[in-house]
Amino acid sequence: MVSVAAATTRTPSHLLFSSSRSISHLSPFQLRVFDSKTTVVPYPYNNNSKSKKHVAAGFRCMAVGAAEAETKKRNVFEIQTLTNWLLKQEQAGVIDAELTIVLSSISMACKQIASLVQRASISNLTGVQGAVNIQGEDQKKLDVVSNEVFSSCLRSSGRTGIIASEEEDVPVAVEESYSGNYIAVFDPLDGSSNIDAAVSTGSIFGIYSPNDECFADIGDNPTLDSAEQKCVVSVCQPGSNLLAAGYCMYSSSIIFVLTIGNGVFAFTLDPMYGEFVLTQENIQIPKAGKIYSFNEGNYQLWDDKLKKYIDDLKDPGPSGKPYSARYIGSLVGDFHRTMLYGGIYGYPSDKKSKNGKLRLLYECAPMSFIAEQAGGKGSDGHQRILDITPLEIHQRVPLYIGSVEEVEKVEKYLA
Repeated sequence: MVSVAAATTRTPSHLLFSSSRSISHLSPFQLRVFDSKTTVVPYPYNNNSKSKKHVAAGFRCMAVGAAEAETKKRNVFEIQTLTNWLLKQEQAGVIDAELTIVLSSISMACKQIASLVQRASISNLTGVQGAVNIQGEDQKKLDVVSNEVFSSCLRSSGRTGIIASEEEDVPVAVEESYSGNYIAVFDPLDGSSNIDAAVSTGSIFGIYSPNDECFADIGDNPTLDSAEQKCVVSVCQPGSNLLAAGYCMYSSSIIFVLTIGNGVFAFTLDPMYGEFVLTQENIQIPKAGKIYSFNEGNYQLWDDKLKKYIDDLKDPGPSGKPYSARYIGSLVGDFHRTMLYGGIYGYPSDKKSKNGKLRLLYECAPMSFIAEQAGGKGSDGHQRILDITPLEIHQRVPLYIGSVEEVEKVEKYLA
């Protein structure tokens, strides 16, 4: 580049008044006269390019007009895959190479689970497994398989040291030969009760760095050896410590939503390429919305303050239009709609479930991290979800998440 610029300085008249044919021969550079210094800019021209080099005064070298037009034409077909996007974030110093590998392994797990979900009926993966998980819930066949897929991908990445799953009794320390530094927490298949009816399901995950200063109330459970107890202590961190979080929704499209602390981005699986392709950037939850998503079948089990809140949502008021009720029964599906359209999703505590039903560590915290990155809010009705430090792996908390104004409204009712 410097040699071209030097030649330009020596023979400006020749280069400036050459025929268009001779100028095009210099592609990918074009010469234009400016008042001050020369800037050599590689093709394609970009005002923000870090590769600008300022040389002798006289001219600025830019991409040839014809080449620029050709580039614009090609951009119609340009796609940005999740892999490319992660590499760009790594180059920008937002994440390191280790986290890039962890997130790539999670995306691979999601592709595999998406295929299993789509072929569930064909592959006889519907129905229950016949076992019960640590929460006392019947495990679906796909719950078990999805957990194995997720765990296997994270182990083989070689960058995770501890894995905590909804389907595991305690966190699992990755074997030394494969161990890394990151802690991965996940719900491998949220909404699995919908599988047999082919309704939306999803996977939720969060990534932490190790925290040896975090302590949890693990009690004197004789089934936990010293290594497992260390795992429990390391995993129990507040959501404010999350480095990354996301979910993958298995529906009419396979959508991978991710935040690494600089906004929320959505990638859609393109079946033609088998790659997640960037489809939405810097998603923002509307400040308010007219959709609420609660399981009103539990209405009689709620306390009076929450009943009053729901009753007021149904009151048309001066506008003459009440809130609309939408409830899928899958946290991923309900939250994804709430994030795009605004409103509120809630799973409150009730007389039967004193602390609600959703798990703090690998459901509520990652989703709240995503919500806040999109300009929304996640609360247990009284405090910010991300400020709550888990006392146990499968701790449950009430959850109200969505538009800021809607979450703050329910907090006022519950105060």
